[in-house]
Amino acid sequence: MDHPRDRFLTVFGRKPVLEALEDQRLQVDKVVLAHNATGEIIEQIEAAALRLQVTVQRTSPGQVNRLSRNAAQDQGAVADVRAPRMAALQAWLTDKETREARRGARLLLLDGVTTPANVGMILRVATAAGLEGIVLPRQGCPEVGPLVIKASAGVAFFAPILRVATAREACDLLLDAGFDLVALRMDASEDLYAAEWRGPVCFVLGNETHGVSPAVSNLVTRGCRVPMAGGVESLNVATAAAVVSFELLRRRQLEPPPRSAPRNAPRN
Repeated sequence: MDHPRDRFLTVFGRKPVLEALEDQRLQVDKVVLAHNATGEIIEQIEAAALRLQVTVQRTSPGQVNRLSRNAAQDQGAVADVRAPRMAALQAWLTDKETREARRGARLLLLDGVTTPANVGMILRVATAAGLEGIVLPRQGCPEVGPLVIKASAGVAFFAPILRVATAREACDLLLDAGFDLVALRMDASEDLYAAEWRGPVCFVLGNETHGVSPAVSNLVTRGCRVPMAGGVESLNVATAAAVVSFELLRRRQLEPPPRSAPRNAPRN
């Protein structure tokens, strides 16, 4: 089921809101300011919004706090920024326009990755590697807010984020759509670089401490591990995501180009 927050990111804080308005690559949907928010930056926000014909709403500080979910840092300013590549997972899986991209799609599913810095770095590396999507459940993962955006160096605004309620629901949807689900585990017997799969694949990255959750473990197709040397047992989840993402990119680059449709034989 689509969620109203599956199409935009919430930016809070006076300077971040102003920067979003001044970034020509971004489309700000609306700005909400507290009644008691004043000062030079607030005036600049209002002027920029007026220039861009962006709606500015004034409301109570408490309402701004509820929108930002961070009363200590919102400074009475919140903005909704449209994320052009963010969508609900279910909608992406059924959209006719994404049918071709889904055939050989490569996704990451974050199962309880809780640190905003890790989520931001994962969004950055997966986008850089050209993956078709990063499945980010609303339950168990942080919101894509300022900390995630900062860790992604701004890439989060343009990352192919696919939203879903839970990681378990994501697995059900992906399995129904024919995806191979591969859990990244340090104790798995199969080597990432030797593993093979056909068709679309989604790698599951688990919690920083506990790994892949039991509910998801029961649904994955199999597990893979990143080979280690030097007595190192595991990698940070964002580092592991980078290894997987660029291995998927390497394999895509080795794939033969699609054959062009045969031309009709000329008539004599």
